[in-house]
Amino acid sequence: MKAKPIASNGHAASSSDVARRAGVSRSAVSRTFTDGASVSAETRAKVLQAAEELHYHVNFLARGLSKQESRPVCILVSNLHKPYHAQLLDHLTTALQIAQRISIIINVGDDPAAASAALEQTLNYRAAATIVLSGAPPALMVRRCVELGQRVILVNRADDLADVQHISIDYETAMRSAVQMFLRAGCHKIALVSRAVRTPSLLAREDLFTRFLRAEGIEPQIWRGQSTTYQTGQQAMRELLVGLERPDGVFCINDLMACGCIDTARLEFGLRLPEDLCILGFDDIAQADWAGYDLTTFAQPYTEIAQFVVASLSPSETMTADRIILTARPIWRGTMRASAVPKP
Repeated sequence: MKAKPIASNGHAASSSDVARRAGVSRSAVSRTFTDGASVSAETRAKVLQAAEELHYHVNFLARGLSKQESRPVCILVSNLHKPYHAQLLDHLTTALQIAQRISIIINVGDDPAAASAALEQTLNYRAAATIVLSGAPPALMVRRCVELGQRVILVNRADDLADVQHISIDYETAMRSAVQMFLRAGCHKIALVSRAVRTPSLLAREDLFTRFLRAEGIEPQIWRGQSTTYQTGQQAMRELLVGLERPDGVFCINDLMACGCIDTARLEFGLRLPEDLCILGFDDIAQADWAGYDLTTFAQPYTEIAQFVVASLSPSETMTADRIILTARPIWRGTMRASAVPKP
């Protein structure tokens, strides 16, 4: 009959427990479970037998804390209930797992104070790096982590910080393309649906889109809500479509708001998309491809972001202040006309 673990306090068996059961030293146990280490066949057999009897498993996390390439990677993220953040997190954690990296997810919310505390907490884990997906932690807190030797990777942040790796999106090209898409569709009364409190990425999209639109002689109708949710998109559409200047094109700062706009335009106002109204989003969340939305949008480079993060954690990579700029590709679907509607 297999022996029970000798630890009586409910804790998992340790390497010391295995050493006592096998009648060997702790270093022999360590060498047995270390690839390439020297240990005799007899000692290895004793250790493995004892480990099986005690249900012992090597604590790779504790062992890895002394090795930079084995330390966990902390990911700071907010608004996990939103599809974009969940989708990006899925790509990141999958890529890290394939690279045999342990991820520690810290949900920082929208509170800058809580975000700073979370970033401080990552130092306690001796993480190999902290990936900041949230716009909440202030630059001062990020700088402090860098000064203490913590590698920091910022995703979609506008901070001009040295010794930090930045992953940014080429919003200039994307927003220039967005304006041309509306012009190609024959839209001349264009509304922008955004949020009052804007993260750096939302701010970049809004500022560039309005600048390029004004360069074409079109003054956008700007609507800002309290959040970037589906419900806020519904509210935006209700207010825009009952106004004196009903838009014929709407650019939503993200896909989730665009989904709310689409449902309200169709179900409450009876509009046809794209015949009566063109709607463009940004992010290419999973819902954008659903048949009920078929949303034309710009795809965030989720896979490329994850690949860059993993590559930057490679032991052969040297830490630089490089900023990598990735492309958000336009994804044509059914909410945008490909050409102007012919006049009757």
